[in-house]
Amino acid sequence: MKSLKSILNLFFVASLLGLVACERPPVETTQVGYRGTAMVDVSNPRDPAAETGYPAAMPAAPGAGPRARDVYQNVQVLGDLSVAEFTRLMTTITSWVSPEQGCNYCHNAADLASDAVYTKVVSRRMIQMTQHINEDWSDHVGANGVNCYTCHRGNNVPEYIWFEQGDSAFGNRHFVGWRDGQNLPSAGVAYTSLPSDPFTGYLGSADSESVRLASADAHTSPATEPGVKRAEYTFALMANWSQSLGVNCTYCHTSASFQNWEQSTPARVTAYHGQNMVRSLNADYLVPLGPEYPANRLGPHEGDAPKAYCMTCHQGQKKPLGGADAISAYPSLASE
Repeated sequence: MKSLKSILNLFFVASLLGLVACERPPVETTQVGYRGTAMVDVSNPRDPAAETGYPAAMPAAPGAGPRARDVYQNVQVLGDLSVAEFTRLMTTITSWVSPEQGCNYCHNAADLASDAVYTKVVSRRMIQMTQHINEDWSDHVGANGVNCYTCHRGNNVPEYIWFEQGDSAFGNRHFVGWRDGQNLPSAGVAYTSLPSDPFTGYLGSADSESVRLASADAHTSPATEPGVKRAEYTFALMANWSQSLGVNCTYCHTSASFQNWEQSTPARVTAYHGQNMVRSLNADYLVPLGPEYPANRLGPHEGDAPKAYCMTCHQGQKKPLGGADAISAYPSLASE
């Protein structure tokens, strides 16, 4: 009898341990693929990742009155706002980016019009980038758009940025013992044993390499097929995307045929536009700012400016800020 009791106790403990990895109800599920394919998106409303700390918008300011460009000096963007609207937005941006340092993080306190502080030059360009994203990349960001808080979350520098690593930039070094960043702990690729820098080759510029794992043509010569090394880079990038959005592969793909677009979910199209958007932002906005930064803000390679990838905005969520509306309260950030 004692033996049977011990076995039952062990079974009970083992059952509890088996449930540790399960989500306790209630959880929300959404079918994202064909029936019978087990393509279901599971979300937990209690997930701490849903807590973004997104601050409530300040009350709208009156649009009447003098324009900011006519009252303040050297207002190169947002000059068409009224003085009240301009002040409201500057105050809000300060709370998003430099809540501790205040206005002096970007401005010379003795001369607010001066561009002597590098952060002012960078911030101006970031405002233009935000407007560009909301106006020209709605295929990715949708109607909710983005604002400075989407990436910064109260930090001077966004927590998730990347720099070139050199040794693992699409195999630009070839000799015995070259690790290509593999078997090293790298958060950027979800700690997988894969190249730690798939970003330089795939996201570094507007004409970056096509993200491909399989040949697009059955008659392609083996010499021109993607190859094992390219497959490693692709899987590394996919691991980053999966981690960035807090999802698995079937959020975009069907496991029956990963490369088949017709069987993929709509999220794959959104991700495709996001990939092209990030390339454009890095090429046209972020990389050119390299000369403006002090040495301590650059990467290990000379002049390498901080760059964006999916994690910069998403930070573990399918939609940045949990899908919060980022631009309705700030229409001046919605278009250039």
